Amino acid sequence: MEMAELKGLIDAASGRIPSDLCIKNCKIVDVFNKEVFESEVYVYRGRFVGFGNSSKTFPEALKTVDAHGMYMAPGFIDCHLHIESSHVSPPEYSRLVIPCGTTTVVADPHEICNVCGLDGMDYMLDSSEGLPLSVFLQFPSCVPATPFENSGAVLLASSIEKRIKHPRVLGLGELMNYVGVHNADSDVLDKMLVAINNGKVIDGHAPLIKASVLDAYSVGGILTDHECATGDELKDKLRHGMYVLLRQGTVCHDLLNLLEGVNERNQERCLFCTDDCQAKTILDRGHIDNNVRMAVEAGMDPIVAISIATLNASNCYNLKDRGAIAPGRRADFVLFEDLKDIRPVEVYTNGNHVASHGKYLAEVKPFPVPKAVMGRMNVKGLTKERFDLKLKSNRVNTIKIIPGSVVTEKNVVDVNIDENGCWMRNSEDVVKIAVVERHHGTGNVGLALYEGFGLKGGAVATSVGHDSHNITVAGDNSEDMYAACQELIRLGGGMAVAKGGKILCSVEHEIAGLMADKSGREVADELTEIQEVARRELGIREEVDPFMTLCFMSLPVIPDIKITDCGLFDVIEYKFIPVEA
Repeated sequence: MEMAELKGLIDAASGRIPSDLCIKNCKIVDVFNKEVFESEVYVYRGRFVGFGNSSKTFPEALKTVDAHGMYMAPGFIDCHLHIESSHVSPPEYSRLVIPCGTTTVVADPHEICNVCGLDGMDYMLDSSEGLPLSVFLQFPSCVPATPFENSGAVLLASSIEKRIKHPRVLGLGELMNYVGVHNADSDVLDKMLVAINNGKVIDGHAPLIKASVLDAYSVGGILTDHECATGDELKDKLRHGMYVLLRQGTVCHDLLNLLEGVNERNQERCLFCTDDCQAKTILDRGHIDNNVRMAVEAGMDPIVAISIATLNASNCYNLKDRGAIAPGRRADFVLFEDLKDIRPVEVYTNGNHVASHGKYLAEVKPFPVPKAVMGRMNVKGLTKERFDLKLKSNRVNTIKIIPGSVVTEKNVVDVNIDENGCWMRNSEDVVKIAVVERHHGTGNVGLALYEGFGLKGGAVATSVGHDSHNITVAGDNSEDMYAACQELIRLGGGMAVAKGGKILCSVEHEIAGLMADKSGREVADELTEIQEVARRELGIREEVDPFMTLCFMSLPVIPDIKITDCGLFDVIEYKFIPVEA
């Protein structure tokens, strides 16, 4: 901060010069005292500078807004998310979430970096510069996510050093390799030390870990975890000095379960996040405002819920310039009418009016997509026969879906085998699932069996496949699986539905095979259509999101069992296993 800026703020706060903005007739949510008080609020150069009261008279502001008795709260902060999971670019993401009252996000560009490396990191930084939404990034810690699959890049500690000092890079992204931390793997520790020695935050990803493994994980300074599933697990992570994120996204719905462990004594160590949230989910349900409403509806004090969405987040991530309505803090705020049903009416960032009644008011500036992140499809040697699953036994391991969760179950079932020794569809709800490597032309195709999807007579495929984002395809015949994959190669990425050897529907994701250069509404409509086609034509179950669920089946860091381009992987045993039981 320069002398002139500091002097201007003090002069405005002292009433010697007029403020830029005054909000009158508002009820201010005080996240420090956990109470509501009535006052005028003054803003100068994008920061709050004071409250009006009977003993202090400010000169008339350049602009005055009448809140008509509405509540004023700090802008909401999403503490962990992947913009790529919305399927839109960062500028479009801003247009989606700002009307929901989200004014700051801590994003992990883990997905695009696993495809494009530093080119992906630079694209996310450049395309999110100067938006009404404050976009902070965490440098991905796991590229590749594990050594058990092929991703598009390898980012080591030396790569992190190149970007960690950027003012919008807060630290190291979710450290999924908790085994590497526990075993003191030198490559993992090198990455952690880059963050530690630069005074940056390290985010966690630690599902179900406890005892000595959790001790080792937290002693390294890993500060957060968004993978808790129960109230007891939440308390254990808090006991280890971590912040716990109450997640509510498109597929992962942990918030209500975790509320069982939240109380007035520990709520200051709780945060909200969406993690993976599609554009349609945001348009239909909201964003962090949805987390707040759900918590309040479940019995949480509304001011506590707002504090979790604001002040707690700013404290965790050292964003001390925001998260509260107080002099000196950034003027990011929302106005809403009902404290028990919080739905943002007006949204301001940096003192600017950026959304009203759900409409985005800021200018949408197009950002040309650089060639370095376009398409990224390098598939070699793919034929229809690569999807034939040969078996030595009819008793097999399956990846069984748990609806509403990215966690899977390892199950054992009996299947049919044809005269060529290949899997053949029977009455069981079991289909094939494959992961096709798309980054280096290795020709790898991992094959396994998938239970609980409900698919019949076709195939669905996606180039969004956490975390390495190879092509993931599920189907009950090789011809349709091949056709769906070929369509994605042609498009440069996206999603496809095939039946009878023909493409019924497809969606293009030209940005790294992960995002579309379209509006959030267009993307939401396209995803809705392809999901409806998948359900109507292939019988995929209503309780299962056809593509969001599929893309997590290649995530070999979340229990119990997953599939990569290298084969079927048992996350609990931490090793590859045969399809045969």
